[in-house]
Formats: sequence, structure tokens, C-alpha cells
Amino acid sequence: MKICILASGSKGNCIYVAGGGTALLIDAGLSARETLQRLALARIDPQEIRSILFTHDHSDHRKGARVLSKRLEAQLYANDATAAGIELCDPALHSGFNIFDSCSPFEIADLRIEPFPVPHDAGDPVGFVIDDGRTRIGVVTDIGQATELSKEKLHNCDLVVLESNHDVELLRQSGRPWSLIQRIEGRCGHLSNDEAAEIITDSASGRWRKIVLAHLSEDCNSSALASSTAVAALERIRLGSIPVRVASQHIVSKIITI
Repeated sequence: MKICILASGSKGNCIYVAGGGTALLIDAGLSARETLQRLALARIDPQEIRSILFTHDHSDHRKGARVLSKRLEAQLYANDATAAGIELCDPALHSGFNIFDSCSPFEIADLRIEPFPVPHDAGDPVGFVIDDGRTRIGVVTDIGQATELSKEKLHNCDLVVLESNHDVELLRQSGRPWSLIQRIEGRCGHLSNDEAAEIITDSASGRWRKIVLAHLSEDCNSSALASSTAVAALERIRLGSIPVRVASQHIVSKIITI
């Protein structure tokens, strides 16, 4: 399987995944124009992409949905609450959704998609495990706490894309309104570096081949802080050889082949 992080952060999220003879996007949080430009930078043919999956309905995950789906002639997939939220925010979206249940696997061509609920302040947010029969990629990018279900789902993956949003001290010293700080730190907010490390400690296995840390705050975190916390967690459980990468809001990642 192949994965490329086109964008990750509060200004827009979009992940390309290909395997089993098909390609899809997880989220469409950039404009259609920007998404196509980033696909070109990664040397990915946009005509390969036949489906767009949505984790939830926040604008940084669905902003480009209508125009991008039209240009790519791509099918949209979301659970009922997320589809309703996206349609409410963009009434001109007429493509319609393929509705999935948040706890039930489904298939797109030869890919098995396993959605699972996560705690976040949206209608019915989910993470995904994408499985082509040989390789499993887990994606959890907006989650307020390290749940046992998330740990279970990520345990048997080969590659994990995991939120590591903020450093707690930087967040509390950021000068942001206290209500926003409470939202981010809350049970339905975003994972801190330490909480991401908890998921890594409890769910990492010898099957893991790479970790990509995602959705980093540009003001309340750094690549160095996030990666050093994750590496320390891996070293504590004697899996320090697993490579850790950090996804960017502005720079397209290299294509990772697993």
C-alpha cells in the first residue's frame, strides 16, 4: 500500500491512500485547487482517485468536498451524522453520500475499510483502518483521549497515522482564550504529545513499520517535541527502531510504501 499526507493540521487535512488496485482520499479539507496542486507535487494522478472518505464534518476536513468530488467524479463516503453535517454546511453539494455505519467494515473495490468511533467534538467522528489483505494502515487524527478501542484498532497495523496535536505547557502558555484551551485539552478535543505516547505505549507491536505524527499545532507544538516524545515511548517498550515521521500542514509528504 501507499500513503501520502497532502496536508495535516487545523488549516486543512487530506491523506492519499492507494492499494488493492484502487486509490482514495481520507478527508478533503483543502480547496480543490490546492488538493490538485499537492497531488501534482507528489506525482499522483488525480484520476486514480475514485473515493473520498470523511472522518467528520469540521471545515478543515470537508472544505473542498463539493468541488473536488465533482472534478474527480469521486464517490463520497461518510456516516449519517457526518454526511448531514457536511450537507448542512454546503447545501450546494448534490453528489450524495454512500453512508456507512461507524462500527461496521465495508469495501471499496479490493480495500476493506474499518471505521471506528473516536471522541471528538463533532457529530459522529471516526478513525479508519484501511486493509488490502496484506497491509493495514490506521488513521486517527482528531481524538480527545486515548481510548481502548483506538489502541485495539491500531495494534495490528503496519503503519499508523496518529494525532500528536500539542505540548500541554505550550498550549497553556499560548495566550489563547481559556475556553479554547479547555476545549483542546478536553475529552473530545485533541491529543497531546503525552497522550499520543500513551497510545503508542499501549498499542504498538512488532508489526508496526512506521509512525506518522499528524495534526500538530503550529503554535503549541513542534516537530522536535512531538517526535522526541513518540521516540521515547517506543524506546520504553523496546521498539525504538520504528521510524517516526511528522506530517506537515504546508509540505506534502513523500509517498510511503508499506
